[in-house]
Amino acid sequence: MSSTSDDRRDRDTEGRARNARPRDGLGRPLPYGVDGVERQPEGVVRAPEDTVTEAQALLEAGKPFHAHEVFEDAWKSGPAEERALWRGLAQLAVGLTHAARGNVTGGARLLRRGAGAVEEWGAGSGAARPYGLTLTELATWAHELADSVERDEAAVDARDRAPRLRGGGS
Repeated sequence: MSSTSDDRRDRDTEGRARNARPRDGLGRPLPYGVDGVERQPEGVVRAPEDTVTEAQALLEAGKPFHAHEVFEDAWKSGPAEERALWRGLAQLAVGLTHAARGNVTGGARLLRRGAGAVEEWGAGSGAARPYGLTLTELATWAHELADSVERDEAAVDARDRAPRLRGGGS
């Protein structure tokens, strides 16, 4: 397979293929030339507490896709023993993203997968509240939202259904 010199794909500053189309608050691509929501920078290394604080602010703003990217940075840059935690949190955020987009099946599946991941990590680590995160409450929130999405078969409001990462319900 040969590549052509007429590659018209968008590229980032390092030459990697990256769609430069603007995005809406749920991460969906918009047409070129339309004002979108500023993208979350990728590859940022944050302290775990800062990760949780930034993700919470994005969730409260109705931007779970952006919160997922913050958790993904932690998953990729954090210590190996915490990767499953951050991956599970990213799955919760992207599950909310899909539920808000109206993807009932994908949203429910990712919410349950993320809930299982954070529950399993918490049980295995013995840390019930790492960085102030309330893992049991988050798992309960995710299971209840997944059930609601499947029952109602309708998109949810991401801002209204955002979880409280450090407790206090949704």
